[in-house]
Amino acid sequence: MQAFDRLLIIMDELREKCPWDRKQTFQSLRHLSIEEIYELSDAILDEDVPEIKKELGDILLHVVFYAKIASESTEKATNFNIEDVLNTLCDKLISRHPHIYGDMVATTEEDVNKLWAQVKQKESNNEKSALAGVPKSLPALVKAIRIQEKARNVGFDWEDKAQVWEKVKEEMGEFEEEFRAGANFDHQKAEAEFGDLLFSLVNYARFININPETALEKTNKKFTKRFQYLEEKAKENNQILTEMTLEQMDVYWNEAKKL
Repeated sequence: MQAFDRLLIIMDELREKCPWDRKQTFQSLRHLSIEEIYELSDAILDEDVPEIKKELGDILLHVVFYAKIASESTEKATNFNIEDVLNTLCDKLISRHPHIYGDMVATTEEDVNKLWAQVKQKESNNEKSALAGVPKSLPALVKAIRIQEKARNVGFDWEDKAQVWEKVKEEMGEFEEEFRAGANFDHQKAEAEFGDLLFSLVNYARFININPETALEKTNKKFTKRFQYLEEKAKENNQILTEMTLEQMDVYWNEAKKL
């Protein structure tokens, strides 16, 4: 609490005395907050614990900053402070965990997820869609994961992974079929089928406890590392990538794989 008080005092001083901090608004901070989340994500994927600690601090700064800006509002509807933020969070955590703070029973992670979804629906008087909490601006892959999780929490899901895999194969067949159309190839239909295929693969990943966003990002990093090795080796040997054959590049690529 002493450290948190220190942060609040510094935030007050910066907001009063620093020209940059004084100028910031919700809108001006938004893109910076998104950037901080991605930096934390990178640190987690790199398993860089000191960097994780640093990025968590940056995110906490943004939380405090937004609350400070709101506390300065003269409009009652938009005025709140960090205490309001913390109490709202505490109230929500207690409400969403009736198996801890109430008389409900939940012994598995799946039970907890279902309880969470039930409480959210009651809080909205069943007026909101079960998918309402999925942010519109989420990247499509992450959004697919969250949509499927929320649908599962209200009981709309496959029974087992074998069914999901059959759906993957079905979607792959429909995607391939679009390319057998020849002169009648329809790009929009192919795009739609590709989307269905990706969605079904995300579903299967969920069933076998693989986070597809994490898996894809690890593959991105792996490809980048190998490709940069290829570039370095080509440079060492006075070769220009655009003038090399694919077979020549594959030599370096396979070296990178072995390394």
